[in-house]
Amino acid sequence: MADAAAPAAAVFWETAPAGLRLRVRVTPRGGRDSVDGPGVDADGRAHLRVRVAAPPAEGAANTAVCACLAKAFGVPRRAVALVAGAASRVKTVEIAGPGAELALRAAALVGR
Repeated sequence: MADAAAPAAAVFWETAPAGLRLRVRVTPRGGRDSVDGPGVDADGRAHLRVRVAAPPAEGAANTAVCACLAKAFGVPRRAVALVAGAASRVKTVEIAGPGAELALRAAALVGR
């Protein structure tokens, strides 16, 4: 069941020593920059769906994803870093800051 709405129990984030770590599925050349909500992949792993207008060339989409997440979480752009999956649609992103507070923002972002 790829990219269906995530079940209520599925969580795409985990707290990390430096903040919050997110599993993100990116759609480059998506026409706009937006957070489209939770989803699950074919293996049942939860992710946050993010769409960006930038193409997947020369890191433009990765930069746009970090900027989009910074805006959605209300943190400075420098607080968001790509930690895995630079050349993949599924990426791991870390947001620096208080993990518990950022987890609450993630939950609110998807309406939980």
